[in-house]
Amino acid sequence: MKPDHQIIDDLHRRMVRIRFFEEAAGRLFEANKIPGFVHLYVGQEAVAAGVCVALRADDQISSTHRGHGHLVAKGGDLDKMMAELMGKATGYCQGKGGSMHICDLELNMLGANGIVGGGLPIAVGAGFANKYRGNDTVSVVFFGDGTTNIGAFHEAANMAAALKLPVLFVCENNEYAEYTARSRTMAIDDVVERAAAYGMPGRVVDGMNAIEVYEATRPALETIRAGEGPTFLECKTYRYFNHHGIQTLGMKYRSDDEVAEWRERDAIASLEHRMIADGLASDADIAATRTAVLAEVDEAIEFAEASPLPDPADLLANVYTEAGE
Repeated sequence: MKPDHQIIDDLHRRMVRIRFFEEAAGRLFEANKIPGFVHLYVGQEAVAAGVCVALRADDQISSTHRGHGHLVAKGGDLDKMMAELMGKATGYCQGKGGSMHICDLELNMLGANGIVGGGLPIAVGAGFANKYRGNDTVSVVFFGDGTTNIGAFHEAANMAAALKLPVLFVCENNEYAEYTARSRTMAIDDVVERAAAYGMPGRVVDGMNAIEVYEATRPALETIRAGEGPTFLECKTYRYFNHHGIQTLGMKYRSDDEVAEWRERDAIASLEHRMIADGLASDADIAATRTAVLAEVDEAIEFAEASPLPDPADLLANVYTEAGE
């Protein structure tokens, strides 16, 4: 069944929210208003939006170091997100987590993770808990193509498949692990081939097409909820900017032609063209959505800039253990 008008509007708005938030974060990072690093999700919006629109509110997601887009797609509060990126006390983690550890447990977003592959065992643990409790909640884990080269992926995939856990593995194959092309680190063309080694069904999806991602996610979730174990989706996508930030910083590892070719397939522009062609939206409707989201992002920046820094007295608040004397 094709997605209805409301679903397509939802996909569009979530992608625009991700794009505008990330572009703003990139500019603030370049202006030294965000400490540390930011790993931007620009270009990959269709994956997070397509998956998260198909989820229920109680479904869980775990993320990566490039995790802002996942939280936005799950319904994250842009004020709290921007404040967290700026290290402010009003942020999701009171300014202590920053970009790579942002989370919202109330939204069942189990956190971004600075450790490559760190979200995989978290998702499998959540899936084990869901199965133990006998509910039909699904745990979704987003990860990159490079992550499938490390042990955490293989251990998580094996355990999830062997125990038939309710986990959806979503590989965001953007063709690069930091600065290294996927073709230099793998002897396979499709990452999804690795799922078969664990008896896990898998599918390749156009990660630049939000509707296709949504349509692939829905049946996968139904199968998982039915108790048939995990499923693997490989979403072929592309990040427009550098591994972190916007500038290449002298590290030229992709050709301008390659980047331009992927940008021509932009997921947001493609969906907007389809919405207009199918009579689902007018130019004015799309402009209104963009204007509203831009205002939301601007308000988030104002909120974050006006927020206080954390009180040094709260340094050890929410710390689980303390070193002994």
